[in-house]
Amino acid sequence: MEIWWNSLDLFLKIMWGIAIPFSAIFVLQMIMLFFGMGDHGEISGDADVDVDVAMPVQFFSFRNFVNFFLGFAWTGISFYDTFENKIWLTLLCVFVGLVLVSIVMAMLYALSKTTQSGNIDINNAVGRTATVYYPIPAAGKGAGKIQMSIQQAVREYDAISELPEPLPTGALVRIKGVVDSHTLLVDSTLLVDSSIVNNTPKS
Repeated sequence: MEIWWNSLDLFLKIMWGIAIPFSAIFVLQMIMLFFGMGDHGEISGDADVDVDVAMPVQFFSFRNFVNFFLGFAWTGISFYDTFENKIWLTLLCVFVGLVLVSIVMAMLYALSKTTQSGNIDINNAVGRTATVYYPIPAAGKGAGKIQMSIQQAVREYDAISELPEPLPTGALVRIKGVVDSHTLLVDSTLLVDSSIVNNTPKS
């Protein structure tokens, strides 16, 4: 491995340095997406792109960030020997990254139109558990994102927390309330579980 790495020039080292971690993040995203699927295996198209949300706003999302650099890096690696001019190759990498982001956004938008928001009552989310997909700031100082299974579909919602500490990616949370049609108020499952234990009558 060390011999292979030392044989690469700076351009390829940069590309591999981007491709490996972003590929791992992409795989992790897919696992998180499918882990909470319902019994019928339905996937909601509400990930990152919602019917009622403007497309330009959702363009700058963590998922699109990962998709861009995934296309960027693997294009650089795949066409390294084809382009002697690395400036043109870099421009191609940027182009492919943007195209990949656009394709994924278009697919999610098309899927979201087949599963309208009205088909799912967001109030049914209260009391359910979810996984933090994008870190949630502390004390309501911003919104993160969560993924959860509701009505046999995996959905992604904005989420805020009133806790004094931020909730990191991968943390399990419980839905405490509904803020609006796209945002939920969450609490740490650890706090909820400890309160249940403390309220349990002693025998």
